[in-house]
This record gives sequence, structure tokens and C-alpha cells, in this order.
Amino acid sequence: MASKTPTKSRKKPLAKRSDGKPTLLSGGNPQIAKGYGDAPVQSYIAAMPGWKQDVGRRLDALITQAVPQVHKAVKWNSPLYGIEGEGWFLALHCYAKYVKVAFFRGALLTPIPPGPSKSQDTRYLDVYENDELDEAQFTAWVKQASQLPGERM
Repeated sequence: MASKTPTKSRKKPLAKRSDGKPTLLSGGNPQIAKGYGDAPVQSYIAAMPGWKQDVGRRLDALITQAVPQVHKAVKWNSPLYGIEGEGWFLALHCYAKYVKVAFFRGALLTPIPPGPSKSQDTRYLDVYENDELDEAQFTAWVKQASQLPGERM
């Protein structure tokens, strides 16, 4: 009987399209390599399809204005926003028909964001193509969320 030797796990490189456009995963979520800082988040936003790109730019600008010291990263093909040493308080993710904003401690925000979650702490805000974003409310949620303990990921 031959002995089985464990093989090294190899990460597959990110798929690249021959036309130079970003690869989109199911639901239209951009496939962006994991990275820390503003650059990977801006790459993600630039790869968001259609109208979602404008939404991504606006959400990123509002978050950065509300929390100037915000730290950014892309993990699991989603931009994350947090406070250094405190964890992540918010994430974005593209779906086929909307952009989802996850507030990791959203149940503690006032008022509570409208989208429920399987997690008792997390709440969501879904932004659809023709939605008019309540920027004042969004900014208030971002400021509140940034002052709560974040998720360690």
C-alpha cells in the first residue's frame, strides 16, 4: 500500500479575463486580491459593475469623510472598514441587484439599520440602483459604528 504524502495547498491565482476587464464572481461581485490600505479598496470599487461603481465611490467617500482615520482592506472579495487595533465595523459587497452594506454591530446603532441578519449583532443596508441614499443617516450610522468594538477577521 502506497503511503499518502500530504501535498502543499496552493492558492489559485485570481482569474484574469483576456479583455482586461475585472473578473466578476457570482452576483457581480468583483474578484480582488486580499490587501490592506486604500489601493485594494479603490481597485474593488473600480471593478464594481455598472451603476454599482458610483454607489461604491459615494459610500467610500462618505465613510472616509465620517471617519478620517478609517483603515481599509479587501478580504473575502469585500472591502472592509475599521479602526486600527479595534477591528472592522463595516463591509461592502456586490450582489446582482444591489450593494450590501454590513454593519457588524448594527443592532447597537440608532436607529437600527433595516436589514436583518442571522447574526444577532449584524444589520444590513441594501442599496438598489434607483434608491436615494439617505446620506445623513448613513453617515450617522458610520460614525456610531466606528466607535463600537469591531470584528476581528
